[in-house]
Amino acid sequence: MRAKINRDGCIACGLCAETCPQVFRMASDGMAEVCADPIPAEAQAEATDARDNCPVSVIDIE
Repeated sequence: MRAKINRDGCIACGLCAETCPQVFRMASDGMAEVCADPIPAEAQAEATDARDNCPVSVIDIE
């Protein structure tokens, strides 16, 4: 599994990084970014939760 973030739509709320810090972090510009590619097996459920709970739906997981 791989995660992608549409950073143009990110509102920098930090929910993804809080939900799944193994896969998402806040970049120096304040926006979220993916920090693990591919998603580690043990973090797949949390990454999916982060995607599902993103308030602006900018996270895709393939």
